[in-house]
Amino acid sequence: MNIIGVDDQKAVVITLEKMLEKIDPEGQHRFYTDPMKAVGDLEQPVEVAFLDIEMPGMDGLELARRIIERYPLCNIIFLTGHSEYSIPAFDINASGYILKPFSQDKLRNALEHRRYRAPELSDKPVKVQCFGAFEVFVNNKQVQFARSKSKELLGLLIDRGGAMCDMDMIIGNIEPGSAADTLTKNKIRVYIGDLKNTFDALGINNIIIREPGTVGINKSLLDCDYYRLLSNDPFAISLYTGEYMTQYEFAEETRAWLNAKYSKDRGNYN
Repeated sequence: MNIIGVDDQKAVVITLEKMLEKIDPEGQHRFYTDPMKAVGDLEQPVEVAFLDIEMPGMDGLELARRIIERYPLCNIIFLTGHSEYSIPAFDINASGYILKPFSQDKLRNALEHRRYRAPELSDKPVKVQCFGAFEVFVNNKQVQFARSKSKELLGLLIDRGGAMCDMDMIIGNIEPGSAADTLTKNKIRVYIGDLKNTFDALGINNIIIREPGTVGINKSLLDCDYYRLLSNDPFAISLYTGEYMTQYEFAEETRAWLNAKYSKDRGNYN
């Protein structure tokens, strides 16, 4: 899970970090003692937020509102030593409320009974992040590509939704300005070979589909936030904040379409 923990007491943050490492060892966790720094990092997805309520500069209730503005389906779990905050906490639809000092069992129970859950897609061996910067993961580890252009080609194939792409289309997007001659086509073949070799080495076979003159991607092997959004998954929709494959120019058309369809106020889905 993508989890953040925010408490102005460093000792609490350290304890929370150690406990969550045991409860959710494969998750992505971030911790802060300054709530404003947490707000500054909200470009990164948040599924669960453990928040102290009394903090200087910005209290946990206001921080929760900021998080929910960005991620409406985030599970807010308050950590506090004061029971009088329980009513305002649940007024903002908090997923849980834990009194300090907390135990590992209480944290685990709160996570097991969280209000919102990301879809379970464990049968998909490759996780693809299109929202924000484009990244690819296998077994929760970021995939390293031999060439940046190979990774860019993979992004293009995913952006095209699995449709087979011919050399001219690939060259126009991956090598803009280059002639569609033998030299450039050979470059593209190298990138395709890189992709196949990279995934073969990770035990993921048949992800790249090759036919005479064209190449595509096997969508059935991907857990992709963009594809989940296209299937009207509410959790994926909640994660989209206006950024899509930010490092690639070819993604501008899709990004514009997404921004027109999924407005930032979250209330207008056309």
